[in-house]
Amino acid sequence: MNEKGFTLIEMLIVLMVISILLLIVIPNITKHNGMINNKGCEAFVNTVQAQVKAYEMEHKQIPTIQQLIDGKYIKSDHCPNGHKIQINSNGEVSESGA
Repeated sequence: MNEKGFTLIEMLIVLMVISILLLIVIPNITKHNGMINNKGCEAFVNTVQAQVKAYEMEHKQIPTIQQLIDGKYIKSDHCPNGHKIQINSNGEVSESGA
């Protein structure tokens, strides 16, 4: 018989190599995911800061987060990493933590 195909041993070796590659790749992806979310939060804070300035120019007062949401300047008061943002009395936007 001259059948062509993979033996069980060859298939097990391929599955072992794929498993090892997954064990190497998955921790790196999860580590970078947190870093990506933190960068996303920095960008979101900068965007909200620009919207605070726009609201201040239109209404001559520093807004609250709720005023920005109600006025459709922003859609959410949470960063991609889940942290809330806040606006201080000087109109500066910051991340307030978990």
